[in-house]
Amino acid sequence: MTSPHGQPLGHRFDRAHTDDLIRYIAASPSPYHAVANAAERLDALGFRRLAETDRWAGGPGGRYVLRGGALIAWFVPEGVSGPTGFRVVGGHTDSPNLRVKPRPDTGRVGWRQVAVELYGGTLQNTWLDRDLGLSGRLALKDGSEHLVFVDRPLLRVPQLAIHLDRSVNEGMSLDKQVHMTPVWGLGPVVEGELVEYVAKEAGVAAGDVAGWDLMVHDVQPPAYLGRDRELLAAPRLDNLVSVHAGLAALLAAASAPAGDLAHIPVLAAFDHEEVGSASTTGAGGPLLENTLRRIVGSEGWDDQARAFADTLCLSSDVGHAVHPNYAERHDPDHHPLPNGGPILKVNANQRYATDASGRAVWAAACERAGVPWQTFVSRNSIPCGSTIGPITATRLGVETVDVGIAMLSMHSARELCGASDPYLLASAMNAFLES
Repeated sequence: MTSPHGQPLGHRFDRAHTDDLIRYIAASPSPYHAVANAAERLDALGFRRLAETDRWAGGPGGRYVLRGGALIAWFVPEGVSGPTGFRVVGGHTDSPNLRVKPRPDTGRVGWRQVAVELYGGTLQNTWLDRDLGLSGRLALKDGSEHLVFVDRPLLRVPQLAIHLDRSVNEGMSLDKQVHMTPVWGLGPVVEGELVEYVAKEAGVAAGDVAGWDLMVHDVQPPAYLGRDRELLAAPRLDNLVSVHAGLAALLAAASAPAGDLAHIPVLAAFDHEEVGSASTTGAGGPLLENTLRRIVGSEGWDDQARAFADTLCLSSDVGHAVHPNYAERHDPDHHPLPNGGPILKVNANQRYATDASGRAVWAAACERAGVPWQTFVSRNSIPCGSTIGPITATRLGVETVDVGIAMLSMHSARELCGASDPYLLASAMNAFLES
């Protein structure tokens, strides 16, 4: 098999990578869990966590910083001389969902409910009639934080029966304030009940809880789908598929023989992409820039500009596969399909950062990995979304390429991709990091 661009099909990773992705997604219902699970894997292979408040020492080895739902990890190879540039793979840990409000205890007409706010561009109807759990973090008065993961049916956003809305199949209209409030029991509303319940689940005293970042998740686990199990149905593919692939690629690069790495490979997993990236843990903030500058300084290199001039970035996020029921919504000459290999994302209006030079960088990485690839561009009459790519390119002034995998049901509570594409993406990322 060959790709649309002529490369032979081959890859460093295999189906075991997708099996591991399933485990990673299931264990990562929130951005905080996603980075905690990534950090655990980094620790297991000898990476050291650094505190941002400490002085950093240079030298060979793997290190990372963790802040909220974001993580930056890198590996300094043996014998590297500076100023050396970086090869950065970027993705994001957050996904559209329902997030618990500051006063969560609410209800009407004899039902106990949980007040939520819609986060990001949610496909609202996909959250109806699903068994939902609760996850996130609690901040305690002593400054510590505790993760919360209630992975069993706890909440539900019940849909109105067709008998009470005979026109529902002609078009559903959901009021974000009125119709999206989950139920979790019967009886009078009790102030403080949810926080008390969550604190008990986390093993802390409710009186010690000073704040929380909580969200709901579908408790149905990821699963292979189709006659030949060639598809993967899962929550949060947007964009844990990229974070997981980038992590695997970084760990593989860190295990490369001495002398194989000419640059410093970096994984940047940001939070808050779905709401614009403008936060201390988003791509619009200084976290990545400050980290790269501190790496240059800790290695004793005195010319940051030269290091940045030798830096390339892959911004990885999901894109749209051609939809068999809505093919007219896609550009007629660009029809990415699942398992056709990762996609190069292009937009002339800079919603994606890819240009001709970036295309060459991506093509070279895929050729080295023996991975097929496809091109995505939106139909002119339907504007595309954006990614961390243009933000990173603007913030750092480095060549950035937007890539990802093709999928259906983007921003649904449960999305769909090809089962081969995650490991093909990881293979291309690994070739890029080792370039």
